[in-house]
Amino acid sequence: MLKLVKYLKPYVALLIAAVVLLGIQVVCDLSLPNYMSDIVNQGIQQGGIVNAVPEAIRQSEMNKLTLFMNAGEKKEVLADYTLLDRSTLSADAYGKSVSQYPALSKEPVYQLKSIDNTENNTINSVLGKAFLAASFVNELAAQAESGPVNLGGTMVPKGTDLYELLQKLPASQLEQIQAQMNQKMNAMSDSMITQSAVGSVKSEYKAIGMDTNKIQSQTITRTGLLMLLFALLSAACTVLVGLIGARVAAGFSMNLRKQVFTKVESFSNREFDRFSTSSLITRTTNDITQIQTVVFLVIRMLIYAPMIGVGGAVMALQKSTSMSWMIAVAVIILVGVILTLFSFCLPKFKIVQKLTDKLNLVARESLSGMLVIRAFNTQKFEEQRLDGVNHDITKTNLFVNRAMATLFPAITLIMNGMSLLIVWVGGHQIAQSSMQVGDMMAFMQYAMQIFSAFIMISMLFIMIPRASVSAQRITEVIGTDLSVKDPKQPETFTESQKGTVEFRNVHFRYHGAERDALSDISFTTLSGRTTAIIGSAGSGKTTLVNLIPRFYDVTQGEVLVDGIDVRKVPQHALRDRIGYVPQKASLFKGTIESNLKYADENASENTIQKAAEISQSMEFIASKSEGFETEIAQGGKNVSGGQKQRLSIARALVKNPEILIFDDSFSALDFKTDFLVRKALHSETGKSTVILIAQRISSIMGADQIIVLDEGRIVGKGRHDELMKTCEAYREIALSQLSKEELA
Repeated sequence: MLKLVKYLKPYVALLIAAVVLLGIQVVCDLSLPNYMSDIVNQGIQQGGIVNAVPEAIRQSEMNKLTLFMNAGEKKEVLADYTLLDRSTLSADAYGKSVSQYPALSKEPVYQLKSIDNTENNTINSVLGKAFLAASFVNELAAQAESGPVNLGGTMVPKGTDLYELLQKLPASQLEQIQAQMNQKMNAMSDSMITQSAVGSVKSEYKAIGMDTNKIQSQTITRTGLLMLLFALLSAACTVLVGLIGARVAAGFSMNLRKQVFTKVESFSNREFDRFSTSSLITRTTNDITQIQTVVFLVIRMLIYAPMIGVGGAVMALQKSTSMSWMIAVAVIILVGVILTLFSFCLPKFKIVQKLTDKLNLVARESLSGMLVIRAFNTQKFEEQRLDGVNHDITKTNLFVNRAMATLFPAITLIMNGMSLLIVWVGGHQIAQSSMQVGDMMAFMQYAMQIFSAFIMISMLFIMIPRASVSAQRITEVIGTDLSVKDPKQPETFTESQKGTVEFRNVHFRYHGAERDALSDISFTTLSGRTTAIIGSAGSGKTTLVNLIPRFYDVTQGEVLVDGIDVRKVPQHALRDRIGYVPQKASLFKGTIESNLKYADENASENTIQKAAEISQSMEFIASKSEGFETEIAQGGKNVSGGQKQRLSIARALVKNPEILIFDDSFSALDFKTDFLVRKALHSETGKSTVILIAQRISSIMGADQIIVLDEGRIVGKGRHDELMKTCEAYREIALSQLSKEELA
């Protein structure tokens, strides 16, 4: 899979943009549980009061709070407040302040200055503890109205003003009382101290005359709007990353498909012998689609999941370190389930792709050979053959899907179990005042985010192994070492020996074969001459002509065109001089004209018409109402075998090449058409070198040179009349087709 990463290079900028957007999305998603916690803790439980630092406090109440502070704390707190009094304010300012703080009309009020967050956090702890201490003293004062109470180890009589008493106590005794109270509060977290002190702050606001309902609604509204903003920003990032991921994945697959097809175009026949057509089709379509899907998921999830997982873990630890063990246990169980499943499923992914190849092969053979299947009434056999492969792939897919189907219920069970455990443990901590309700809810949300990260990663683990198999198959094609390559320092053709083809001591052996298919082949054919090749089936005729355009390279010896070894010139330059008509005629979907122009897209109408006339194609073309614009179906299925061969011959003639190779290209023609085509070729292609493979003696009797092959060796070479006298193999073939009188 990593070998294909280089094809993502054109999309680096988009990938960076996706990472940035995912980072923004992670920040937004991690912020939402915190804001939810603030709404529950501050907006609902604390009545909209966010901390223990009151916006305003009566002077009498501040004097009580300072009793529970040391000298440094008292100085710092008072420095952060401004004392509002009738004597220190102008008439207008006093009026505005009274409308804001009605209690100011009765006594001075301290108003909080504009301070930064650091200072606010510092005095929040001091004031929070002071409010709790004052609350404790208020409870004692309520008890003192009905009887004596114990204050710092001293019994105080009934009806005593405890605050007045505290003011009169010696500093040492007052510090002792403060230490006892601080010891009780040390077991509480800062957030619990703040939440406990908020009730006192709210009571103070009511005493001052402030609207506490308005404060609560403003806090909830402000936090809710921030949540909405972050949620919308997260959604926007999700959409943009989805668009980027789709664009990158589609572009990547397009480039990969183009690279595979380009590579396949450069394959020689040896590479095609290694990769079947059905396998190459599967690799170019199904395998690349698998990779495209995974690339999209990787961009969308593989970057996001670790970020949200790590971020969720950090945020969860900030909410509660004592409950983090639950997440760790759940994650360990989840990873164990995932690894167990994948150990069973991973080998099956490779089997699925191989079975897909086999299914494509069987389906392609059955569809292309339908006429033969019907002719021999073997439909049932083909159905059983396809059903066998289909059953195997279905069985394997069912095994994988059933195994994977257990993954998500298992994840859901673990998640729900963890949620119940968090609620149970968190409920006990809330009862012990060591945790707030909002913090427990936020912790649960972060735990869900961590699990969602693992769910995303598990989804990728389902896709990545299968895609890695596909990537390996694609890499096999792209990384195939070509057996036919262009030379690093190519030579150029000269005009002195135009059209000359020479074989010098040529040997050729197919890859993996035990013996040579061609042995010690030597002959020369000159421009304007016709060389015919004949021999029994399997004698190496097609193999021999395939060496000229370098569909294969010789194992030993040389094939020279215009005096230059074909391995020393670029393949394009070599094939540009050759017109090739294969043994199996092949046409492309389009029109007759587009198929003929396949040889030369700039060919004139006269050239096309002349080629059609030489190949004896004009008769059936003229019979069509649309002439050269007549549609040709895929593979030329709407024309006969003879018409297909004639159009293939015409296509080669449009190219007007120096060398014309006909690989048994007249086999589907009747004797009359065969004669007319050969006659026209002889008169119209006098300057071209013609190499002709034929099974009919009548097709080659007029050749300038006839090569007789038998088991890959030349057993006869010469003209027809010479070979009839000197070559037994040729004579046997000739007499099996024609009488002595016809051969004379």
